[in-house]
Amino acid sequence: MTTDTTPRGTRPSSFGVTHPLDMLTAEEISAAREILVRHGKVGPATRFPRVLPVEPDKRAVLSHTPGADDFDRSVLVTLLDTATGRVGEAEVSVTGGAVTSWRDLPTGEHPYGQPPYLLEEYGRAAEIVKADPRWQAAMARRGITDTAHTFVAPLAPGYFPREGETGRRMIRSLTFHRRHEGDNPWAHPVEGLVAHVDLTAGEVTRLDDEGDVPVPLDDWNYKHTGPARTTLKPLEITQPEGPSFTVDGTLVRWEDWSLRVGFNAQEGLVLNEIAFRDGDEDRPVIYRASVPEMVVPYGDPAAPRYWISYFDAGEYALGKNANSLKLGCDCLGEITYFDAVVADDNGDPMPIPHAVCMHEEDYGILWKHTEPGEASQVRRSRRLVLSYFATIGNYDYGFFWYFYLDGSIQMEAKATGIVFAGAAEPWTENPHAPEIAPGIIGPVHQHIFCARLDMSVDGPENSVEEENLVGIPTGPRNPYGNAFTYERVPLSRESEAVRDADSEAGRRWYVTSAHRRNAVGRPTAYQLTPMAGPRLMAQPGSSAGDRAAFARHHLWVTAHDPAERFPAGDFPNQHAGDGIGRWVQADRALTDTDVVLWHTFGPTHIPRPEDWPVMPVDYSGFWLKPHGFLDANPALDLPDGSAGGHSGHGGTGGSADGRCH
Repeated sequence: MTTDTTPRGTRPSSFGVTHPLDMLTAEEISAAREILVRHGKVGPATRFPRVLPVEPDKRAVLSHTPGADDFDRSVLVTLLDTATGRVGEAEVSVTGGAVTSWRDLPTGEHPYGQPPYLLEEYGRAAEIVKADPRWQAAMARRGITDTAHTFVAPLAPGYFPREGETGRRMIRSLTFHRRHEGDNPWAHPVEGLVAHVDLTAGEVTRLDDEGDVPVPLDDWNYKHTGPARTTLKPLEITQPEGPSFTVDGTLVRWEDWSLRVGFNAQEGLVLNEIAFRDGDEDRPVIYRASVPEMVVPYGDPAAPRYWISYFDAGEYALGKNANSLKLGCDCLGEITYFDAVVADDNGDPMPIPHAVCMHEEDYGILWKHTEPGEASQVRRSRRLVLSYFATIGNYDYGFFWYFYLDGSIQMEAKATGIVFAGAAEPWTENPHAPEIAPGIIGPVHQHIFCARLDMSVDGPENSVEEENLVGIPTGPRNPYGNAFTYERVPLSRESEAVRDADSEAGRRWYVTSAHRRNAVGRPTAYQLTPMAGPRLMAQPGSSAGDRAAFARHHLWVTAHDPAERFPAGDFPNQHAGDGIGRWVQADRALTDTDVVLWHTFGPTHIPRPEDWPVMPVDYSGFWLKPHGFLDANPALDLPDGSAGGHSGHGGTGGSADGRCH
């Protein structure tokens, strides 16, 4: 039996921690498990579907002094008894050596909910399905008897209260036939076959088998398509003097920016205490930024797909599925990596080497002007990039945060991977699933991300305003017909701050400081500029509409509450619906207080042949820009041609001293 070796009153430094916002370490994860064992919370069937850092109190973080070693480090642990399906949640202080809270989660009662899936449950679901005689008969009817390599795709079932399913740990499985080891299973969907699996009971509760569409068997191996092209010449990215950033633990400084890098199993990359240096002052901009949830609802009403609406963070754990990034493939240039550690299904540390990549990129021209008879003045832009990639089944998602020399921040989500395909008779017209290859259909769907921006523009007391462009009818106020203006409206309460983008009105939102003014007497501010896309297409009252309420609007603003961390709630898996739609019913005041912006964005995907058999990256995101935060362009002091370097061939590139010719 494992015993607790963590002494009470252990200092954070003994776990390799020097700051309250540091990522969880392997030692802390091990200590949390050992404490739970000592308290009798871990048995042979206990698994750990969710292990997250407890967010430290803001006041304690902001008052922390370098070198102090007296703060608490706690871990939030969800425990699942796979034999009974019972679920509990513990808060464990690893510095205090104690379980500080425990609650049994009522997963068998409305509104239900289940923890994220275990990695081991994917294999278990496949074994259960393949052992079912009904599934074997359905495959044989389609002429497939060798199923040794057949892939049974385990999928979150959504929330559709059915007798025998509600309140139980369910998973639905579609089938994709892999003909041999290394084959692309997504190219061979077994249409109409859905297995409904009770993971606790270890049985298929129902098997749906509709239609006799042939299984597409064309070879779509995207990894080996013949000889690689030889026409691309080498493109070298070098920084002979090294990068311009410095790293101290998780603290990053680059030019005027400073921030702390975090990572956890559910959200993945988290950026903390983002500040911009103005003169000799580090001015806060964002306390905490992450993309804690995304939903992928499908718009095909066919039986194999109407229920699909993945919550890739809350159901599958984005961070736990992060890739180990590789130089020359995922990142180019002078790279610094951050390793991460999450917990595996047994609650033991699971390292993810090179989980986060950081580097600099040239980004073209930042500003330029030419006066007649004078040399052009040009300054090149550069950006700091922090990124990670996660693979969830058939899709791969990249999350990229860019920091610019002019004080702007950009968030970009990259969706790639393989379209989740179905099968149909060739040349069949389907308004919900266009044919993307002979006999292969790609159902319409959305990827709706939700960013959580815990703002702190010149401090935690902020307000939010909405700006719209306003045309003025020709008349006394507009005698020449050319005039237009803008208006800003305060969003004073949560009920007023449920908003949608409007490209015709140039709609933007401003987070303003309660106390600081700029040189022209206005409150200092940062501006959220959306890259507007469609909102959730699922209808109000539908399962996806209720469970992904955050995706029904582009912007929500809430008063800060540390318990409100995930926009679809803590446990969206098989949940009737929770999260931000419920929180805003409190209608809290938003003036001169600690505010959180929740911004939804992402592509609506109508698949095309060019997306097959592997999809080029689809980009989406948003910008945060200083608007009166600074008194002038902060990039006036850049050297002429600051990112230029020399061409390497003595030609017409920038000179060795970085000046333009």
